Amino acid sequence: MTISNVPLKKDTSNARKISENYHIPGVAVSAFIAAMVVMFIGILLMADRASDVVVMVWSFSWMLVAFFLMFSLKIANQWEKAVVLRFGKFRGLRGPGLFFILPVVDVISNWIDHRVMVTPFNAERTLTQDTVPVDVDAVLFWVVWDAEKAALEVESYRAAITWAAQTALREIIGQMTLADILVGRAKMDADLQKIIDERTTPWGVSVQSVEIRDVIIPQALEDAMSRQAQAERERQARVILGESEEQIAHSFAQASEAYNNNPTALHLRAMNMLFEGLKEKGALVIVPSSAVDTMNLGGMSGMVSLAQQQSGNIK
Repeated sequence: MTISNVPLKKDTSNARKISENYHIPGVAVSAFIAAMVVMFIGILLMADRASDVVVMVWSFSWMLVAFFLMFSLKIANQWEKAVVLRFGKFRGLRGPGLFFILPVVDVISNWIDHRVMVTPFNAERTLTQDTVPVDVDAVLFWVVWDAEKAALEVESYRAAITWAAQTALREIIGQMTLADILVGRAKMDADLQKIIDERTTPWGVSVQSVEIRDVIIPQALEDAMSRQAQAERERQARVILGESEEQIAHSFAQASEAYNNNPTALHLRAMNMLFEGLKEKGALVIVPSSAVDTMNLGGMSGMVSLAQQQSGNIK
């Protein structure tokens, strides 16, 4: 027998509904205080002029007025709609601004927010079509376009939207391969928006957009993909190097054609190479023996060396 360490989430939906139903705005409290002040002023003025019955009737009447104003006056913000039920039946929508309800008879079941809402959701350890477990985080942007449907057609439209988005995300992941998920986020966003919007439209909710924030793959697979990418880059580098060598060889072949039937030009080129090597002090020039024999470079290098020695003796 094992005991789960996962903390249980406390359901605060009922407490939220109670606080919304008995929400008392500041203007209602002010009206209550004003009515009570009028009641006490009347009691003081009638203390010596009226009977006790009249004073009691006066006090009871103003207390009823005060409590009526405190519990009947409601204020909805510009972005809100109040769903009013009378004896359990839908009465209508109220707001924005100041409105009245009948205490005890009318109940505000929900305050519907018409602003664009943002809901983060995710899918953990979900298998792709090629059986790769991934963790995907996404964000849902939605808005309530029909407050009546949002209040009457579903128990908690916020929770329903979250679960609908999560199940749709898992469904989309199961239909795509890992490569499609990594490179095709735009298509995945569009498909998710279409699926979620079809499910939430009967609830009076419209999905504006869905954005994939992050896709997390197993560390071992990430390392393997990194090695694969590195090997691919090395292969491309070797291919480019081979192509460069081929181009250089082709250029040398074209250059050799210029010296093929022109030995004078070849001798001049050899002498220029020798000069470039000897003009640097202490330079070492390595010449192939075939070039020495064919272009008589041995004689020329000997003459250059003899000339250098003679110039040294003269100095």
